[in-house]
Amino acid sequence: MMNARFPLIQVDDPMVAVPIPEQVPAKDEMAELPDTHLGYWDTGGSGQPVVFLHPASGSALVWLYQQPVFATAGYRVIAYSRRNYYNSDSAPENNPGTASEDLQNLIEFLGLKKFHIVSSAAGGSVAADYALSHPERLLSLTVSSNNLAATKGYIAEAAARIKLKEWDDLPRWFRELGPSYRGANPDGVAKWTELNHKSETGRGARQKLVNVVTPEKLETLKVRTLLMTGAADMFTPPSIMRMIARHVPNNELVIVPECGHSPYWEQPEFFNRTVLGFIGRASK
Repeated sequence: MMNARFPLIQVDDPMVAVPIPEQVPAKDEMAELPDTHLGYWDTGGSGQPVVFLHPASGSALVWLYQQPVFATAGYRVIAYSRRNYYNSDSAPENNPGTASEDLQNLIEFLGLKKFHIVSSAAGGSVAADYALSHPERLLSLTVSSNNLAATKGYIAEAAARIKLKEWDDLPRWFRELGPSYRGANPDGVAKWTELNHKSETGRGARQKLVNVVTPEKLETLKVRTLLMTGAADMFTPPSIMRMIARHVPNNELVIVPECGHSPYWEQPEFFNRTVLGFIGRASK
C-alpha cells in the first residue's frame, strides 16, 4: 500500500566544517497579503520555484547553504519568514490566522502556479498542512525533522513519550544541533545561534493548523514526499520518521548520519544533494 524507499547514500564527514557559500543575487521584499505582511527573498528566474519553510528556530535568514546551490542548479529559490519572525508582522491574538493559508496567499502574491516545498522542523508542520489543503499546487514536498503535524494518534503519542518535562528549559542549540556537530564546529554553532537570535522575535500569537493530522489523514496525502531526519534528532528520531513513512504514500525516507535536528545546517552538502536529487526525480 505504501512505498518507502531507502536509497543508497553518500556519507559526508561531520568533522569537516562546510564554509557558507557566497550568495547569489536575490531581491529582498515585503509581501503585502490580505491581512499581514511577510518578509521574503527571491532569486527570480524562469526555473521551477522552490519555496523554503523555516524551523521555529529560524526565519528566511537561515538558508545560507541552500540559496546559491539551488539557484545554480536552475531553480527559482524563495524563502520567507512566517508571522512573528524576522521582518514579518506579528500574529494578533484575536485573529492569528493559519500559516498554511498565509503561504497560499504568498503564492498567489508571487504568481506561482506550481512549486516545490522544502521545509525543516516546524516549517514541516506548515508544509504538511499546506500539502493536505492544496495538493494541486505542489510539484513535491520535502519535510525534514518533523512529524508532518501529526497531533492525534499513535505517532503523536510516541513523540510525546520521548520529550523530557525539562525540554523547553534546554538551550535551543543543544536541542537542535547534534552532538557531532556541536563538538566539531563551534563556529557553526555560533553562527546558527546568531541567526536564531535574529529570527525569533518572541512576539505574536501562535498560529493554528487547518487540518487535524492523524495517521489516517497522512494516508490521504497526494504529493510525492521526501522524508528526512537526523540519526541523532531528539525531536523526530528515526523511529518516529519510520512510523510516518508507513502512512505517507509515494515517499522516500532518508536518515542523515551523525546529525541532529538541523540537517540543512549540520550536513548542508548531504541535505542539498539529497533534496536536489529528489525534486529532480519528482519533476519528471
